[in-house]
Amino acid sequence: MSGAPTIARVGLTGLLVSFGSAMSEPANRAALAFRTAVEAEDWPEVSETMMTLVSVFVAVDLVTVPTEEIEARLQDLLGRQDWYAAPLPGGRTLWHVPTVYGTDLAPQLEEAALVAGLDPDEAIRQLSNARVRVLTLGFAPGQPYLGELPEVWDIPRQQGLTKSVPGGALVTAIRQLIIFTGPTPTGWRHVGQTGFRNFNQQAEAPFALSPGDELVFPAIGRAEFDRLSASESYGAADREALP
Repeated sequence: MSGAPTIARVGLTGLLVSFGSAMSEPANRAALAFRTAVEAEDWPEVSETMMTLVSVFVAVDLVTVPTEEIEARLQDLLGRQDWYAAPLPGGRTLWHVPTVYGTDLAPQLEEAALVAGLDPDEAIRQLSNARVRVLTLGFAPGQPYLGELPEVWDIPRQQGLTKSVPGGALVTAIRQLIIFTGPTPTGWRHVGQTGFRNFNQQAEAPFALSPGDELVFPAIGRAEFDRLSASESYGAADREALP
């Protein structure tokens, strides 16, 4: 956490409430909880809310709505509790996503382990036992940023770019994980492969994951992966409701 929350005007499109200048668990927790609280207020002037890792954007037409009025409401809401220690919102989901680590499916596991100062077996043990949170969605439709991993995984992005990794690829950098929805170029290292599909445009809720959801990536073998990947239900991921 760095300092108190700040409110900044974003042109004529709305206001940005920031809980820090860099990613931290308390700042992300605050953003998750505060966005839920803003939506619960159901202010008619607010057309939508969005969040980054540590900020909440409140979309308001500032041509027709006085900035001072919305800012005052946000300041009042901020003063109601310590958002950095707020409970996480209800209605979240815990996903168990079977994952193959290494092999030809995820060829950069050993390289990532080396950069992290781990042997491959220990890297797999840590990654498969980590429980991470959807910090935000962004960059591509429904793409989840997941974290935070232990400090040993504060590894840099690659200097070069991998031209494409497949959908379901689990990649890592800077103590975070990403699961890609489709084939994607990336500078993050490809350490695991899942059959998980976060986006289904035919579904009533096209994106399976929402900010605040949690995931674990238990290790499985190639034969089991091939069998599970034939499933049409989120790549054979199991889910359970969180309190």
